[in-house]
Order: sequence, then C-alpha cells, then structure tokens
Amino acid sequence: MLEHLFSMEGKICVVTGGSRGLGYFMAKGFLDAGAARVYITARKAEQCIEAAKELSQVGEGECIALPGNISSMDEIHALVAALKEHESSIDVLVNNAGVGWLAPLEDFPEAGWDKVMDLNVKTPFFLTRELAPLLSAGASHENTASVINIGSIAGIAAATDTFSYAPSKAAIHQVTRNLAVALADQHIRVNAIAPGRFFTKMTEYASQDTAQYEAEIAFIPMHRWGEENDISGVAIMLASAAGAFITGQIIPIDGGTTLVR
Repeated sequence: MLEHLFSMEGKICVVTGGSRGLGYFMAKGFLDAGAARVYITARKAEQCIEAAKELSQVGEGECIALPGNISSMDEIHALVAALKEHESSIDVLVNNAGVGWLAPLEDFPEAGWDKVMDLNVKTPFFLTRELAPLLSAGASHENTASVINIGSIAGIAAATDTFSYAPSKAAIHQVTRNLAVALADQHIRVNAIAPGRFFTKMTEYASQDTAQYEAEIAFIPMHRWGEENDISGVAIMLASAAGAFITGQIIPIDGGTTLVR
C-alpha cells in the first residue's frame, strides 16, 4: 500500500526552474518515484539541457529540457505551446522558478521589486491558469492533478533586506489558497511548500559566510539546513495519491525555524 501511495508511476510532470537547486531535487525525486516524463525549464539553455541529460539517468522515465525565460506572458504562452506539442495532459506542475533581491531599505530599487514580483507571483499564477486545461484533461475525482507552488518561510515570518522577496512569497501562499478553491471542481489540487534554508545558488551568500551559517545552524531547532530528500519527499507526497485529500495548504519545511522566529 505504501508503494502505491507514494508512486509517481506514469505521471507527466512540469518543474519550472528545474535545472538546479530545489527544482532539480524535486524533478529527480519524481523520476526516482516512477514518473514517466518530467519537463524542466530554466533560463540558461545549456544548463537546462545538461540537467535533463543527468536526470534522465534516474529511474526509467525521461527528463526533457524546455529552456526559456518565463517572466513574461509571451514566454509563458511559448512554454505552454511547447508542452501542448508533446502532451495532451499533464499530472503535476511545480512552480519553482524564482528570484530574490537583497538591498537595504534606503537603496531598494523599483526594478528589484518588479523583477521579484513578476517571476515569483505573476508567473506561477498565469502559468497555472494557462496549463489548467492540460492538468484537468487527465484528472478525475479518483486521480487528481497537482500544482505545487514554492513559497518560503520568508513569506510567513519577517525577514530583513528581503523587501520584495518576502512579500512575493506571502503573496504566492495566498495565490495558492485562492487557486485551490478555483480549481477544485476541475480535480486540480493546489498546495505550496515553504522551504527554510536549503543549499542552493540563492543561499550561497549565507552558506559561504561562516559566521552567518554557524549562527543560523545554532538558531534552527533541528540545527541543520534542508537536504535533497527533505524537499523531494514532501513534493512526492503532494503529487501522489498520498496527498489526494490535501489542497490549499502551505507546508513549511524549515527544521522548526518558524517555531522560534
């Protein structure tokens, strides 16, 4: 029974920002759990193609690269058109692509605000809307489709210097709840994962600062940062039969950080 609950056998998945970091971990987890095909996007074409080759060695499924920048409506429409050339339905969409911008309040630029809000909030909303027909095409009461938005604990607790990133993640949490209600009748579940600290390109500024890293490890109740299985395990749960009755929820994966922050 457990094998069935957490199986991704035969599922078709789309993971934005899937060439590295959390997106790569989740794409790998889906393939390892039996997904038939996982499409990954990334702005850098060479990196996206190389990641797809690596991921295709995991399990028996295939990883397919669809390079592109999805921060505008034209680019979103191009991605949707490319997917429709390959698939008549999909089972899972992970809205993982995101960006941050660090700057003090007095110097924070308008461009930093707009760039973060566009990719972290607008893109997941409109991509989900545009892919809803593909998600619902193969979905049913017994076999729901799943959208997983990647939020952040920065959208739950206040954080300094993340003046656009934190509000963008709070916004995607609420977008998750709204879409969960709007898409429920189409048999599409919508949830969000709110990660704490993980080793990714976005967090290198902290992991490479020994003093900051050690202070964070001391502060986090579980005294470590997140690892690959920590994110992929929850993503598999939300995308598989194990999560069939879960929608509209924000799930922190933070080692207890939000309990003490």
